[in-house]
Amino acid sequence: MTDHYEEAEEARDSRLGNLAVMGFVVRFWGRRPWLLSGAIGLSLVAIGFDLAMPWAAGALVDALSAGPVNAAGAWRAWSVFVGVYLAYSVVRNFAFRFWNPLAARNMRDLTNEGFARVQAFSAEWHANTFGGATVRRLTRAMHGYDTASDSAVLWLGPAMLVLIGLSVSMMLRWPQVGIFSLCVVALYITSQVVLTSLYARPANRQMVALDSRIGGALADSISSNPTVKSFGAEDREAARIGQITQAWAGAALRAWNRYIDLMLWHNLILAALQAGLTGLLIRLWVKGQASAGDVAFAITSFMLMSGYLRNIGENLRNLQKGLNDVEDVAGFARTPPQTPDAPNAPAFRGELGTIVFDRVGFGYGRGGEPLYSDFSLVIAPGERVALVGATGAGKSTFVKLIQRLYDVQAGRILIDGQDVAKVAQGSLRRAIAVVPQDPALFHRTIAENIAYARPGATADEIALAAKRARADDFIRVLPRGYDTLVGERGVKLSGGERQRVAIARAFLADAPILVLDEATSSLDVETERHVQAAMEALMAGRTTIVIAHRLSTIRGADRILVFEAGRIVEEGRHADLVSRGGAYARLHAVAEGMA
Repeated sequence: MTDHYEEAEEARDSRLGNLAVMGFVVRFWGRRPWLLSGAIGLSLVAIGFDLAMPWAAGALVDALSAGPVNAAGAWRAWSVFVGVYLAYSVVRNFAFRFWNPLAARNMRDLTNEGFARVQAFSAEWHANTFGGATVRRLTRAMHGYDTASDSAVLWLGPAMLVLIGLSVSMMLRWPQVGIFSLCVVALYITSQVVLTSLYARPANRQMVALDSRIGGALADSISSNPTVKSFGAEDREAARIGQITQAWAGAALRAWNRYIDLMLWHNLILAALQAGLTGLLIRLWVKGQASAGDVAFAITSFMLMSGYLRNIGENLRNLQKGLNDVEDVAGFARTPPQTPDAPNAPAFRGELGTIVFDRVGFGYGRGGEPLYSDFSLVIAPGERVALVGATGAGKSTFVKLIQRLYDVQAGRILIDGQDVAKVAQGSLRRAIAVVPQDPALFHRTIAENIAYARPGATADEIALAAKRARADDFIRVLPRGYDTLVGERGVKLSGGERQRVAIARAFLADAPILVLDEATSSLDVETERHVQAAMEALMAGRTTIVIAHRLSTIRGADRILVFEAGRIVEEGRHADLVSRGGAYARLHAVAEGMA
C-alpha cells in the first residue's frame, strides 16, 4: 500500500532539537512574569522546608534517645518535625495557585497562536498536509506544553535543588558521605539525560509521528464516509486503519520498553545510593562519630532523595514526551507564511471590480514548466466573463491568483488599481465572493453558514439573503428552520440546497467581484433552474467570473475566454465564437453531441 500520509508530510519542516523546543516553551513563561515569579518563589520556600525534614527527623531521634527525662525536648523536636512538613505542604499548595493560571493561559495562547499560524499557511501547504494530523498536532501540543512545563519547573528544578542541597549539607558535616552522595546523584542525572535523549527519544518521536498519522488517516476516512459506504468498503478502511494502528502499537511498545530498561538501570543506582548512604553513616556510628539521630538523618535523606531521583527519572521522560508533543507547533512558529502580507499592508479598497493581469508569469512548484507566461488581461467593472477550456488549462488558477492564494513569479495583478500582493489578504478576499462547485459548509446552523460572509448580519438580513438565493422556502420547512444544523460539510442538505446556501452567503457578502466555479455542473435540471435564477440575480451589478464546462450556462456572458495551457486562444461572445469554427466551436459541438 502506498503511504500517502508520508508523501503528503514530506513538505513539513525539519525536526527541531530539544533546546529549540524548550526555548519555544520558555518564551510563554515570560509572558506573565508575576505569576511565574510567584510560583517559583513559593516553590523555593517549599524546597527550604523540604531540606529541613531530614534534620528535623534526626533531631527528633536524638531527643528520643535521651529517654523519658527529655520529654519536653522530645515534644519540641516533634513539633518542629510536624511543623516543617505542614509548612512545606501549605507553601507548595500556594505555589500551584500561581502556577495553574499561568499554565491555563499559556496553553490557551499556544493553541490559539498555533491555529492562527496554520490558518496563515498557503493553500498549497494545506493541500500537502492532512487536516486530521494537523488537528492532532495542535491539541497534543497544548497538553505537551503543560507536561513539559510542569516537569521542568515544578519537579525537575526543585528536585535538583533538594538533591544538591542535601549532598552539600552532608559534605559539610561528613565529607566522605557528601562526596559519595554527589557522585551517585551526578551519575543518576547524567545517565538519565544522556540515555533518555539518545536511547528513548528516537523511539518516542516515532510513536508521536505515528500518532499524528492515525489522526490524519481517521479524519480522511471519516470525512469520506459517504464514498466508503457507496463502495461497501467499510472492511477495507478498517483494515487500512488497522495497519496504521499496528505500526503505532509496535512503535509504542518499543518506546515504552526502552523506558522500562532505563527504569531498571536507575533503580540499581538508587539501590547503590541506599546501601552507600546508610552504610557510611552506620560505619561512622560504630566509630562513635555519628549518633542514632545522624543515622535517622541518613535514612530520611535517602527516602527524600530516592523520591526526588525517581521523580527526576519520571519527569525527564515526561519532559521529553512533552517536548516531542510541542515540537510540531514550535516548528509552525518558525515557519514563515508562504504568502505573507507586505509590511504595513493597507486594507484593500475596491468597489468597481476592475481586474488587470499585467504580464503575469506563474507556475506551480519549483523548477516546473510555468503555466502562465507573460499573461495579460483586463476585465472591466461589471463585466460577465466566462472561462472555458480543458481541465488543467488554467481556469481555476486564474481565480486562485486574483484571491492571492498563490503569488505570481512575474508581473502583477491589479484589482481597482491596487496590486493584490501589496494589500492585506483578508480584506482582498472579502471583496471576492466565491460560489464553488461543491460548497463546503460548516457543521453549524444554516443561519451561521449564511452569516459567515458577514458575522454581524441580523436575522432579517440573513433571511433576505436566503430569499434572494431561492433558499428561504426549503429552509422554513425544516423542523428548526434557520437553526437547523447542516452536518459536517453540509452533508444533511442536498447538493442544490448547499448551492443555494452558498449563494445566500455570497448575497450577504455583497462583494464587488463574484466567482462562480462550475456552480451548477452537478445539479439536476429542475434544481439547476432554481440555482441559475438565483445566480442571475446575484450577478447583477457585479464583475463576474464564471468557470463552466456546461456551455449552455454561459450563453449570456459578455465575453468568453477559451484557455489552453495557460493561454487565451479565443475570446468573444457565444454566437461569434461558434461561427468562427475554432476551439470554442469544437467544445460546443462536443457539448451539443452529449446533450
